[in-house]
Amino acid sequence: MKKILTCLLATLGLTTACGQQNFDNTDVQGFAALTADTNVVVLDVRTAAEYAEGHIKGAVLIDQGQSDFMEKAKEMLPAQKTIAVYCRSGRRSANAAGRLADAGYKCVNLKGGIIAWQRANMPVK
Repeated sequence: MKKILTCLLATLGLTTACGQQNFDNTDVQGFAALTADTNVVVLDVRTAAEYAEGHIKGAVLIDQGQSDFMEKAKEMLPAQKTIAVYCRSGRRSANAAGRLADAGYKCVNLKGGIIAWQRANMPVK
């Protein structure tokens, strides 16, 4: 009985934690569809050096590791558009998407980042 109760509580805790995410995640195919939509801004949150090595066509660069990330985002990103966010592997972009969503933006994060994008043979510029 104790084990069952522990499992139920653990499951409830995981469900609650997952339910707190305030942005969507998508795979490469879903992200590719977003990049074609004129109501979507593609946002690369990596460093300038990483961006220079290759990025998704049309992506705006705002390094989420910089202290002025949110200020730049509010200046550069239209609040009425969906923000399609990516980084190298998906971790920084998930962080950035959460921060942007907290500020009222609708965000979608690329699962696996540009690594997944390139593995799927999608183009980079």
